Amino acid sequence: MDNRLYNNAVSVIREVSGVVTGKNECIVKAFAAILAGGHILIEDVPGVGKTTLALALSRAMRLEEHRVQFTPDVMPSDILGFSMYKKETGQFEYRPGAILCNLFLGDEINRTSPKTQSALLEVMEEGAWTVDGVTRRVPDPFIVIATQNPKGSAGTQLLPESQLDRFMICMSMGYPDLKAEIAIAKGKANGVSVDNVREVIDGKGLTEIKSAVAETFVHNYVYAYVAKLVQATRENPYIELGVSPRGTIACCRMAMAWAFLQGRDYVIPEDVENVFKDVAGHRIVLNTKARVAKVSAADVLTEILGSVKQPTSFMRDQS
Repeated sequence: MDNRLYNNAVSVIREVSGVVTGKNECIVKAFAAILAGGHILIEDVPGVGKTTLALALSRAMRLEEHRVQFTPDVMPSDILGFSMYKKETGQFEYRPGAILCNLFLGDEINRTSPKTQSALLEVMEEGAWTVDGVTRRVPDPFIVIATQNPKGSAGTQLLPESQLDRFMICMSMGYPDLKAEIAIAKGKANGVSVDNVREVIDGKGLTEIKSAVAETFVHNYVYAYVAKLVQATRENPYIELGVSPRGTIACCRMAMAWAFLQGRDYVIPEDVENVFKDVAGHRIVLNTKARVAKVSAADVLTEILGSVKQPTSFMRDQS
Protein backbone atom coordinates (compact mmCIF):
# COMPACT_ATOMS: atom_id res chain seq x y z
CA MET A 1 0.00 0.00 0.00
CA ASP A 2 1.15 3.52 -0.83
CA ASN A 3 1.44 5.17 2.59
CA ARG A 4 1.28 8.66 1.10
CA LEU A 5 -2.12 8.02 -0.45
CA TYR A 6 -3.40 6.30 2.69
CA ASN A 7 -2.25 9.22 4.86
CA ASN A 8 -3.99 11.67 2.51
CA ALA A 9 -7.22 9.68 2.82
CA VAL A 10 -6.96 9.66 6.60
CA SER A 11 -6.35 13.42 6.58
CA VAL A 12 -9.56 13.97 4.60
CA ILE A 13 -11.53 12.02 7.21
CA ARG A 14 -9.85 13.96 10.02
CA GLU A 15 -10.72 17.31 8.47
CA VAL A 16 -14.37 16.38 7.92
CA SER A 17 -14.70 14.97 11.44
CA GLY A 18 -13.73 18.40 12.76
CA VAL A 19 -17.11 19.80 11.67
CA VAL A 20 -19.25 16.63 11.57
CA THR A 21 -18.95 15.68 15.21
CA GLY A 22 -19.50 12.16 16.56
CA LYS A 23 -20.21 10.57 13.16
CA ASN A 24 -16.85 9.09 12.22
CA GLU A 25 -18.33 5.85 10.86
CA CYS A 26 -20.72 7.81 8.62
CA ILE A 27 -17.82 9.92 7.34
CA VAL A 28 -15.73 6.84 6.57
CA LYS A 29 -18.63 5.11 4.77
CA ALA A 30 -19.42 8.19 2.67
CA PHE A 31 -15.75 8.63 1.77
CA ALA A 32 -15.46 4.91 0.99
CA ALA A 33 -18.37 5.21 -1.45
CA ILE A 34 -16.61 8.11 -3.16
CA LEU A 35 -13.36 6.13 -3.38
CA ALA A 36 -15.33 3.19 -4.79
CA GLY A 37 -16.64 5.43 -7.58
CA GLY A 38 -20.23 5.48 -6.36
CA HIS A 39 -22.95 7.94 -5.42
CA ILE A 40 -24.51 8.40 -1.99
CA LEU A 41 -28.08 8.70 -0.74
CA ILE A 42 -28.43 9.99 2.82
CA GLU A 43 -31.87 9.31 4.27
CA ASP A 44 -32.55 10.98 7.59
CA VAL A 45 -34.53 13.63 9.44
CA PRO A 46 -33.59 17.32 9.06
CA GLY A 47 -30.80 18.87 11.07
CA VAL A 48 -28.53 15.87 11.65
CA GLY A 49 -25.69 17.09 9.41
CA LYS A 50 -26.43 15.56 5.99
CA THR A 51 -25.64 18.72 4.04
CA THR A 52 -22.71 19.60 6.29
CA LEU A 53 -21.14 16.20 5.60
CA ALA A 54 -21.42 16.64 1.83
CA LEU A 55 -20.03 20.18 1.85
CA ALA A 56 -17.19 19.27 4.21
CA LEU A 57 -16.13 16.39 1.96
CA SER A 58 -16.10 18.66 -1.09
CA ARG A 59 -14.00 21.31 0.68
CA ALA A 60 -11.48 18.77 2.01
CA MET A 61 -10.97 17.45 -1.53
CA ARG A 62 -11.05 20.88 -3.23
CA LEU A 63 -13.95 19.86 -5.44
CA GLU A 64 -16.26 22.29 -7.19
CA GLU A 65 -19.67 21.71 -5.66
CA HIS A 66 -23.12 22.80 -6.72
CA ARG A 67 -26.13 22.50 -4.48
CA VAL A 68 -29.76 22.31 -5.54
CA GLN A 69 -32.66 22.40 -3.09
CA PHE A 70 -35.19 20.21 -4.88
CA THR A 71 -38.77 21.42 -5.00
CA PRO A 72 -41.68 20.43 -7.30
CA ASP A 73 -40.91 23.31 -9.68
CA VAL A 74 -37.24 22.38 -10.32
CA MET A 75 -37.00 21.43 -13.99
CA PRO A 76 -34.58 19.08 -15.81
CA SER A 77 -33.11 22.16 -17.54
CA ASP A 78 -32.11 23.52 -14.11
CA ILE A 79 -29.97 20.41 -13.71
CA LEU A 80 -28.77 19.75 -17.27
CA GLY A 81 -28.70 23.26 -18.72
CA PHE A 82 -30.41 24.71 -21.79
CA SER A 83 -29.74 26.50 -25.06
CA MET A 84 -30.58 30.19 -25.36
CA TYR A 85 -30.78 32.20 -28.56
CA LYS A 86 -28.27 35.08 -28.78
CA LYS A 87 -29.42 37.89 -31.01
CA GLU A 88 -25.85 39.23 -31.37
CA THR A 89 -24.55 36.06 -33.01
CA GLY A 90 -27.78 34.65 -34.40
CA GLN A 91 -27.01 31.31 -32.78
CA PHE A 92 -28.11 29.27 -29.79
CA GLU A 93 -25.67 29.24 -26.88
CA TYR A 94 -25.58 26.49 -24.27
CA ARG A 95 -25.98 27.61 -20.67
CA PRO A 96 -24.74 24.89 -18.31
CA GLY A 97 -26.91 23.63 -15.48
CA ALA A 98 -26.01 22.72 -11.93
CA ILE A 99 -24.72 19.27 -12.95
CA LEU A 100 -21.49 20.75 -14.35
CA CYS A 101 -19.38 20.25 -11.22
CA ASN A 102 -17.35 17.66 -9.33
CA LEU A 103 -19.77 17.16 -6.44
CA PHE A 104 -23.48 17.67 -6.92
CA LEU A 105 -25.52 17.95 -3.74
CA GLY A 106 -29.23 17.37 -4.24
CA ASP A 107 -31.21 18.24 -1.12
CA GLU A 108 -34.58 16.51 -0.66
CA ILE A 109 -34.43 14.61 -3.95
CA ASN A 110 -37.81 13.06 -3.21
CA ARG A 111 -39.50 16.48 -3.34
CA THR A 112 -38.99 17.07 -7.05
CA SER A 113 -40.82 15.63 -10.04
CA PRO A 114 -40.06 12.16 -11.44
CA LYS A 115 -38.97 13.83 -14.68
CA THR A 116 -36.28 15.86 -12.88
CA GLN A 117 -35.25 12.85 -10.79
CA SER A 118 -34.80 10.79 -13.95
CA ALA A 119 -32.69 13.50 -15.58
CA LEU A 120 -30.26 13.48 -12.65
CA LEU A 121 -30.19 9.71 -12.29
CA GLU A 122 -29.51 9.26 -15.99
CA VAL A 123 -26.39 11.40 -15.63
CA MET A 124 -25.34 9.30 -12.63
CA GLU A 125 -25.62 6.13 -14.68
CA GLU A 126 -24.27 7.30 -18.04
CA GLY A 127 -21.78 9.95 -16.93
CA ALA A 128 -23.13 12.22 -19.69
CA TRP A 129 -26.18 14.21 -20.73
CA THR A 130 -27.62 15.46 -24.00
CA VAL A 131 -29.18 18.87 -24.69
CA ASP A 132 -30.37 19.73 -28.22
CA GLY A 133 -28.57 16.77 -29.71
CA VAL A 134 -25.18 17.59 -28.18
CA THR A 135 -23.80 15.12 -25.63
CA ARG A 136 -21.55 16.39 -22.87
CA ARG A 137 -19.65 14.37 -20.30
CA VAL A 138 -19.41 15.05 -16.56
CA PRO A 139 -16.08 16.22 -15.12
CA ASP A 140 -13.72 13.75 -13.47
CA PRO A 141 -14.24 13.15 -10.60
CA PHE A 142 -18.02 13.37 -10.45
CA ILE A 143 -20.01 12.52 -7.32
CA VAL A 144 -23.68 12.87 -6.44
CA ILE A 145 -24.76 13.10 -2.82
CA ALA A 146 -28.53 13.22 -2.48
CA THR A 147 -30.58 13.57 0.69
CA GLN A 148 -34.17 12.79 1.55
CA ASN A 149 -36.35 12.96 4.63
CA PRO A 150 -38.14 9.62 5.21
CA LYS A 151 -40.69 11.06 7.65
CA GLY A 152 -42.51 13.76 5.71
CA SER A 153 -44.54 12.24 2.87
CA ALA A 154 -46.57 15.29 1.78
CA GLY A 155 -45.49 16.50 -1.64
CA THR A 156 -42.87 13.80 -2.14
CA GLN A 157 -42.14 11.54 -5.11
CA LEU A 158 -40.51 8.31 -3.99
CA LEU A 159 -37.62 7.07 -6.10
CA PRO A 160 -38.46 3.78 -7.84
CA GLU A 161 -36.30 0.72 -7.14
CA SER A 162 -34.50 0.96 -10.49
CA GLN A 163 -33.33 4.48 -9.64
CA LEU A 164 -32.46 3.73 -6.03
CA ASP A 165 -30.19 0.99 -7.38
CA ARG A 166 -27.96 3.65 -8.93
CA PHE A 167 -26.84 4.87 -5.52
CA MET A 168 -23.93 2.79 -4.24
CA ILE A 169 -25.02 3.19 -0.63
CA CYS A 170 -27.96 4.54 1.32
CA MET A 171 -26.97 5.58 4.81
CA SER A 172 -28.53 7.21 7.83
CA MET A 173 -26.62 9.50 10.18
CA GLY A 174 -28.97 9.41 13.16
CA TYR A 175 -29.03 11.71 16.16
CA PRO A 176 -25.75 12.36 18.00
CA ASP A 177 -25.16 10.95 21.47
CA LEU A 178 -25.02 13.27 24.50
CA LYS A 179 -21.25 13.84 24.34
CA ALA A 180 -21.35 14.64 20.61
CA GLU A 181 -24.39 16.91 21.08
CA ILE A 182 -22.49 18.98 23.64
CA ALA A 183 -19.47 19.18 21.31
CA ILE A 184 -21.72 20.33 18.44
CA ALA A 185 -23.26 23.06 20.61
CA LYS A 186 -19.80 24.27 21.69
CA GLY A 187 -18.50 24.21 18.14
CA LYS A 188 -21.37 26.25 16.74
CA ALA A 189 -21.12 28.72 19.59
CA ASN A 190 -17.42 29.19 18.75
CA GLY A 191 -18.01 29.60 15.01
CA VAL A 192 -16.90 26.16 13.82
CA SER A 193 -18.33 25.59 10.33
CA VAL A 194 -17.59 24.05 6.94
CA ASP A 195 -15.42 27.09 6.20
CA ASN A 196 -12.94 25.74 8.76
CA VAL A 197 -12.30 22.61 6.70
CA ARG A 198 -8.77 22.62 5.27
CA GLU A 199 -8.15 21.48 1.69
CA VAL A 200 -6.16 18.25 1.89
CA ILE A 201 -6.22 16.93 -1.67
CA ASP A 202 -7.60 18.01 -5.03
CA GLY A 203 -9.40 16.16 -7.81
CA LYS A 204 -6.15 14.67 -9.09
CA GLY A 205 -5.27 13.45 -5.60
CA LEU A 206 -8.70 11.86 -5.26
CA THR A 207 -8.22 10.06 -8.58
CA GLU A 208 -4.88 8.69 -7.37
CA ILE A 209 -6.47 7.29 -4.20
CA LYS A 210 -9.31 5.76 -6.22
CA SER A 211 -6.75 4.03 -8.44
CA ALA A 212 -5.04 2.60 -5.35
CA VAL A 213 -8.39 1.37 -4.02
CA ALA A 214 -9.06 -0.39 -7.32
CA GLU A 215 -5.88 -2.43 -6.80
CA THR A 216 -7.01 -3.76 -3.41
CA PHE A 217 -6.83 -7.57 -3.46
CA VAL A 218 -10.06 -9.55 -3.14
CA HIS A 219 -9.73 -13.32 -2.62
CA ASN A 220 -12.10 -15.66 -4.44
CA TYR A 221 -13.45 -16.75 -1.05
CA VAL A 222 -14.53 -13.16 -0.38
CA TYR A 223 -16.17 -12.86 -3.78
CA ALA A 224 -18.06 -16.06 -3.01
CA TYR A 225 -19.08 -14.68 0.40
CA VAL A 226 -20.55 -11.56 -1.21
CA ALA A 227 -22.38 -13.65 -3.80
CA LYS A 228 -23.87 -15.88 -1.08
CA LEU A 229 -25.09 -12.86 0.89
CA VAL A 230 -26.72 -11.41 -2.22
CA GLN A 231 -28.25 -14.77 -3.10
CA ALA A 232 -29.70 -14.98 0.40
CA THR A 233 -31.58 -11.70 -0.18
CA ARG A 234 -33.28 -13.30 -3.20
CA GLU A 235 -34.36 -16.38 -1.23
CA ASN A 236 -35.42 -14.81 2.06
CA PRO A 237 -39.14 -15.33 2.86
CA TYR A 238 -39.54 -11.67 3.88
CA ILE A 239 -38.04 -10.18 0.71
CA GLU A 240 -40.03 -9.65 -2.47
CA LEU A 241 -37.17 -8.15 -4.50
CA GLY A 242 -33.56 -9.06 -3.71
CA VAL A 243 -30.27 -7.31 -4.40
CA SER A 244 -29.39 -6.90 -8.08
CA PRO A 245 -26.07 -7.83 -9.73
CA ARG A 246 -25.27 -4.11 -9.66
CA GLY A 247 -25.55 -4.40 -5.88
CA THR A 248 -23.10 -7.32 -5.88
CA ILE A 249 -20.53 -5.20 -7.69
CA ALA A 250 -21.18 -2.26 -5.37
CA CYS A 251 -20.66 -4.44 -2.29
CA CYS A 252 -17.29 -5.68 -3.58
CA ARG A 253 -16.12 -2.19 -4.47
CA MET A 254 -17.28 -0.75 -1.14
CA ALA A 255 -15.47 -3.54 0.74
CA MET A 256 -12.28 -2.70 -1.18
CA ALA A 257 -12.55 0.97 -0.26
CA TRP A 258 -13.36 0.13 3.36
CA ALA A 259 -10.30 -2.16 3.56
CA PHE A 260 -8.09 0.59 2.15
CA LEU A 261 -9.33 3.06 4.76
CA GLN A 262 -8.47 0.51 7.46
CA GLY A 263 -4.87 0.49 6.19
CA ARG A 264 -4.98 -2.81 4.29
CA ASP A 265 -4.40 -3.67 0.64
CA TYR A 266 -6.63 -6.75 0.84
CA VAL A 267 -10.26 -7.37 1.80
CA ILE A 268 -11.38 -9.56 4.68
CA PRO A 269 -14.94 -10.82 5.35
CA GLU A 270 -15.42 -8.24 8.11
CA ASP A 271 -15.05 -5.48 5.51
CA VAL A 272 -18.00 -6.95 3.63
CA GLU A 273 -20.02 -7.16 6.86
CA ASN A 274 -19.35 -3.50 7.64
CA VAL A 275 -20.75 -2.24 4.33
CA PHE A 276 -23.37 -4.86 3.41
CA LYS A 277 -26.38 -3.19 5.05
CA ASP A 278 -25.59 0.21 3.51
CA VAL A 279 -25.25 -1.35 0.06
CA ALA A 280 -28.23 -3.71 0.28
CA GLY A 281 -30.77 -1.84 2.43
CA HIS A 282 -32.20 0.35 -0.33
CA ARG A 283 -32.01 -2.41 -2.93
CA ILE A 284 -34.40 -4.86 -1.31
CA VAL A 285 -38.19 -4.66 -1.22
CA LEU A 286 -39.97 -6.32 1.69
CA ASN A 287 -43.16 -8.29 1.08
CA THR A 288 -46.52 -8.23 2.84
CA LYS A 289 -45.42 -10.95 5.24
CA ALA A 290 -42.62 -8.71 6.53
CA ARG A 291 -44.95 -5.74 6.96
CA VAL A 292 -47.48 -7.82 8.88
CA ALA A 293 -44.73 -9.20 11.10
CA LYS A 294 -43.29 -5.66 11.50
CA VAL A 295 -39.89 -6.82 10.29
CA SER A 296 -37.61 -4.06 8.98
CA ALA A 297 -35.03 -4.26 6.21
CA ALA A 298 -32.27 -3.89 8.81
CA ASP A 299 -33.68 -6.87 10.75
CA VAL A 300 -33.73 -9.05 7.63
CA LEU A 301 -30.20 -8.09 6.59
CA THR A 302 -28.91 -8.72 10.12
CA GLU A 303 -30.46 -12.19 10.00
CA ILE A 304 -28.83 -12.85 6.62
CA LEU A 305 -25.42 -11.77 7.89
CA GLY A 306 -25.82 -14.16 10.80
CA SER A 307 -26.96 -17.09 8.67
CA VAL A 308 -24.35 -16.93 5.88
CA LYS A 309 -21.12 -18.38 7.16
CA GLN A 310 -17.96 -16.36 6.72
CA PRO A 311 -15.16 -18.05 4.75
CA THR A 312 -12.51 -19.61 7.00
CA SER A 313 -10.13 -20.93 4.34
CA PHE A 314 -9.47 -17.30 3.39
CA MET A 315 -7.91 -16.61 6.79
CA ARG A 316 -5.59 -19.59 6.52
CA ASP A 317 -4.49 -18.46 3.05
CA GLN A 318 -3.71 -14.98 4.34
CA SER A 319 -1.58 -16.33 7.18
